[in-house]
Amino acid sequence: MKIVRFSHNDAIRYGILDDGDLVVLAADPLFAGFDTTGERVPLADVALLAPVIPRSKVVCVGRNYRDHASELGNDVPAEPLLFFKPNTSVIGPGDAIVLPPQSERVDFEGEVAAVIGRIAKNVSADDALDYVFGYTAANDVTARDLQRSDGQWARAKGFDTFCPLGPAIETDFDPTGSARVRTRVNGEERQNGPVSDMIFPLADVIAYASAAFTLLPGDVILTGTPAGVGPLAAGDIVEVDVEGLGILRNTVRASSPV
Repeated sequence: MKIVRFSHNDAIRYGILDDGDLVVLAADPLFAGFDTTGERVPLADVALLAPVIPRSKVVCVGRNYRDHASELGNDVPAEPLLFFKPNTSVIGPGDAIVLPPQSERVDFEGEVAAVIGRIAKNVSADDALDYVFGYTAANDVTARDLQRSDGQWARAKGFDTFCPLGPAIETDFDPTGSARVRTRVNGEERQNGPVSDMIFPLADVIAYASAAFTLLPGDVILTGTPAGVGPLAAGDIVEVDVEGLGILRNTVRASSPV
């Protein structure tokens, strides 16, 4: 099942994708289930939004693909390397990634994201995926120069627009399977790696994270990026294409003068 959040006739609503139409849901399915209104809206008539706006946090895993750690000259971590993005960094499909004036190097990082569906604290890896509502594509946009100079990653990873999500939440996806994460910039493929190459599988990440802090419904977990990351420039179109999850497409623009 593919679930979207969308704008139509000046209202923000949720729907299930069905043969080019959206079956409109009565409320946010994360909290209210899958009751429908009886309406159907053509997908072509709506504007897709980020499928979830985290009420609490975006939890990210750094260096979770061996080749990506190597391309940046970093050691492979012995345990999941966690960091946060603020929920204000989230944008949806079609929205613009804004290049901040503080950075001279902003990179794309295509990823799989998991949306937590119920409260998770001290869960086991065996049970961890039962706490996932669904999955979507993500772009862990990073000010690479600031990541290196700041000594921690909050600013480099946390600028407004630095967490594109979408286009939909897919409830039926195997985060350990053969699906590939591909990223294209202006139509040219830059990343192509299978989710099975993760050093720490999603279940282990959820268990590790929930041992430290409570995961809440609507929290998002970014699972790491394969090798091939690189810079973005104003005017670029970046696409994160995850098999089974769809294509997350965003434009890139310079920040507006103050």
